[in-house]
Amino acid sequence: MLKNLTDPFKYPKPEVVFKTTEAGEVKNASQQNADKITAASKGTKRKRPEKSKQTLQRIWSYLIEHKVRLFAVLIMILLSSVLSIAGPYLIGIAIDRYIMEHSSGFVLFLVGLAAVYILQSVVLWFQNIWMISISQQTVFKMRKELFSKFHKLSIPYFSKRQHGELMSRMTNDIENVSNSLNSSVVQIFSSGLLLIGIAVVMISISPLLTLLSFIIVPLLFLGMKWITNRTSRMFKTQQRNLGDINGYVEETLSGQRIVKLFSQEQNVIDQFKERNERIRVSGFWAQAISGFIPKLMNGLNNLSFALIAGVGAILVINGHGITVGVIIMFAEYSRQFTRPLNDLANQWNTLLSAIAGAERVFEVLDEPEENDDEADAKALSEIKGHVEFDNVCFAYEENNPLIHNISFHAAEGEMIALVGPTGAGKSTLIHLLARFYNPTKGAIKIDGVDIRLVTRESMRSHMAYVMQDPYLFEGTIYENIVYGRMDASEEQVVQAARLANADSFIRRLPGGYHTRLKLGGDGISQGQKQLLAIARAILADPKILVLDEATSNIDTFTEIKIQEALQRLMKGRTCFVIAHRLNTIKHADRIVVIQAGTIVEQGSHEQLLKAKGYYYGLIHGAEKNSEAM
Repeated sequence: MLKNLTDPFKYPKPEVVFKTTEAGEVKNASQQNADKITAASKGTKRKRPEKSKQTLQRIWSYLIEHKVRLFAVLIMILLSSVLSIAGPYLIGIAIDRYIMEHSSGFVLFLVGLAAVYILQSVVLWFQNIWMISISQQTVFKMRKELFSKFHKLSIPYFSKRQHGELMSRMTNDIENVSNSLNSSVVQIFSSGLLLIGIAVVMISISPLLTLLSFIIVPLLFLGMKWITNRTSRMFKTQQRNLGDINGYVEETLSGQRIVKLFSQEQNVIDQFKERNERIRVSGFWAQAISGFIPKLMNGLNNLSFALIAGVGAILVINGHGITVGVIIMFAEYSRQFTRPLNDLANQWNTLLSAIAGAERVFEVLDEPEENDDEADAKALSEIKGHVEFDNVCFAYEENNPLIHNISFHAAEGEMIALVGPTGAGKSTLIHLLARFYNPTKGAIKIDGVDIRLVTRESMRSHMAYVMQDPYLFEGTIYENIVYGRMDASEEQVVQAARLANADSFIRRLPGGYHTRLKLGGDGISQGQKQLLAIARAILADPKILVLDEATSNIDTFTEIKIQEALQRLMKGRTCFVIAHRLNTIKHADRIVVIQAGTIVEQGSHEQLLKAKGYYYGLIHGAEKNSEAM
């Protein structure tokens, strides 16, 4: 039953997965992370609490924004604590005065006692409602900031991480924080006040019985320290494993067609089992060890009750000024004293889980955003479309350059084709133009202005992209086209579809422009998706258009339609085309041939054929370059 659970306090051994970096270098993922995992599992006692302290401070900074309601909650906590302490005290008095001494007024006293407990219930209700409101608004803000942060991070950040793992931070980790704030904050404050209040009352009544009650505190402290030292690590491991399995599930579901085409079902099932086993083991030990807390508390509570009952009875018999009512008070206070201790222990455990989730959320929030615009960057209101690459160099990793001294220009309205083998750097040049990255050296200029001196938003507003795999959102066809310009009219949307040769097939669909598409555009062909993507780009009315292998996954008939649309779109616009098909590139004003990050030749289709250089070899399938096309 407990197979593979013999080593609960170590991180699971990372599986060996080989990943390819953006620069093309293959690395062993387990070797990359081994030192980090070892350091995390051995982490010094000083660093871990410090990080937890900082995380708690950041969570508190969200809560303190609701000062009025938070103050009201604290008042309610104070009132509920006073009423909780008053109840047993009044019961003790009732026993000594009305039961032992048979005094009159017992019914009136019971009414007052009932009022105390009813008022306590009302106070607790307001306390919980207000705290839930605060916690939900806090989580609302955290979730909003996290989602906003995702859209401010650079493209490389997402290319290096599983999308499912990032989704886990938005869902599971935020939910952990939410659950903790709903109960833990109130419980911790309430338990703390109860402990102080009960201790004061107990000492004022009988220091000796108070001392007996407090015997359990050192035992509780040692037990809780042993438990929380382990659960803090295990909850962090559990959250990390949960993010990993979410990422893997998202990845395999997105690639389900590839999995089936290559008959890898059993392989992905086996890999899922490995990840599932990790989360099972970490979850088992996190929950099992934290489950020791109520057992420990119950045992110590029974020990305290036995000591009070036994010693109290002896004191009563021997006439040491202790009454039966006092013993009842102390028995109840002893139970109440261990209950907040138990609550503190349990809520602290819950808080540790929330801290683990919050740390993962704050890790994203602390990530550097896409490079901020320069202080003197200006917005481009209009551009003509003249683009110049001036001695551009770029490297994803230091000392491993990918682009070497690229220089060429595109005049206003020209079509530039970028040609070369896979990995030559064609798409990287487009990413540099879009400012997903900045050149390591050199400059890219639009209308003679270095794009680093222009705000990203204004620059990108004059550009449109059609990629090899067009992305369509879940929604109607109309909504996917209008995404190119949200303020466009219905007439403009239809006109864009006509220019893209998409209007005819759209009208043949059952719902026309209001036909709903599934996520990714499932339900229509690849060529139709591409036509919708072009319609979206046309609607954006860009001065600069980028087609990255836009015709590689479509049939010849659809390619003709796209070429017709491009001819209409090209007028007055600068166009960059990355393609391998001759029909796509032969009409370009200039063809720039790139190999290994360097321009080897450039010119028109006819000029390059006459030169009989590298491009000639690509077109005619020369043996030395046949693998490039």
